[in-house]
Amino acid sequence: MHAVGRGGTYHPYGGMTVWYALVDCNNFYASCEKVCNPALWNRPVVVLSNNDGNVIARCPLAKALGIAMGAPFHQCKETIARHHVAVFSSNYALYGDMSRRVMDTLATCAPYVEVYSIDEAFLLCDVPVAEAEDYARSIKQKVLQWTGIPVSVGMGATKTLAKLANHIAKKRTHHGVFVMAGDSYCKSLLETIDIAEVWGIGFRYARMLQSHGIYNVWQLINADDSFIKKKMTVVGLRTVYELRGIPCIGWEDIPPPKKAIVSSRSFGKPVESLHELTQAAAHYSAIAAGKLRRQHSAAGAVTVFVSTNPFKDEPQYSSSATVVLDMHTAYTPDIIAAAHAALHTIYREGYRYKKAGIMLTDIVPSQELSPTLFMHMQRYEKRHQLMQTLDSINSKYGRGTVYFASEGIARPWSMRRCYLSPRYTTHWDELPVAR
Repeated sequence: MHAVGRGGTYHPYGGMTVWYALVDCNNFYASCEKVCNPALWNRPVVVLSNNDGNVIARCPLAKALGIAMGAPFHQCKETIARHHVAVFSSNYALYGDMSRRVMDTLATCAPYVEVYSIDEAFLLCDVPVAEAEDYARSIKQKVLQWTGIPVSVGMGATKTLAKLANHIAKKRTHHGVFVMAGDSYCKSLLETIDIAEVWGIGFRYARMLQSHGIYNVWQLINADDSFIKKKMTVVGLRTVYELRGIPCIGWEDIPPPKKAIVSSRSFGKPVESLHELTQAAAHYSAIAAGKLRRQHSAAGAVTVFVSTNPFKDEPQYSSSATVVLDMHTAYTPDIIAAAHAALHTIYREGYRYKKAGIMLTDIVPSQELSPTLFMHMQRYEKRHQLMQTLDSINSKYGRGTVYFASEGIARPWSMRRCYLSPRYTTHWDELPVAR
């Protein structure tokens, strides 16, 4: 591919042997449901969002029936019943474990792997141009054989080109593999791809570019640098450079720590009592604290928010409150106590609450912490060891194996999941049985 910009003519593919490969699991949630249940292999499958509200994943058979992504479940029930579509609630334990298996498999395919999301990862690999497509096919075959999950593989000189190649592999007939290389073939192909498909080009930028006569990827690659920088800032210019084969997006072996951590869910049924709200606040606090420790951080403030259902014809209320901690911490009991204190200041009787959540802010690296005048070193170490033990048990046996009593036991407020499949790979009592 040759791309002409203000800076000159670029020849990014010449003798290139270093590639970015984006591996993306196809219809990941639906594929996970099919892996351990052969009866679903030739049956349409959809997966629902929290509280079984909307369709968030569909296998190709379900897509062919016209079931749209994000469609409300109640609007699809007739189609689902008529075509015997298998319906599942989101099974996060299963999806998380299958994701880990896929990423572990990818780690055997390349020296560097960057996990981008639960179902996507970038690989940095060094193979000759002539062998690139065979290499991509070997990744696809290996992941399918080792995990049962079908994937698409796109390869290019940059992350943006790898993303674009993956889009082509999925949407065009390339058997799930596409290598962005060559001259005339890539040019003719890129002229058929809308700019909205480019990673980093949102709806607003797409509309702006179209208003200036830039409709496809090839036109964007050859756009004037000064125009792109003026209209899309230096970030947009980096995207264009990436499309030209000039790497501008860095490699992240470890994702940067989050500056805020949120744990929030809609309730399976309206909640009115303070008792149930305090259970939910404790549960979400425990989840957020676990995320905080996994990135080796501590928080200095805890925010609680609650709201009613704005779509119901009933009294409405929403509010939030923040408690600043005496010292930064990742100790779950301290975070739960702060969340309960904040909740008591905003709770109002007479409302049917639909959602609550916790947000941790003022986050700092845990290595910056040390015992204070008010906490002896021995107590500090005991708290740290207790959290390590709790996290270790829950990591080994599944989240929620050990939890705080304040989180509740029955949890009638928890999200509705009426179509939940077994935790095939993480729970002894739910392992698949061969007959």
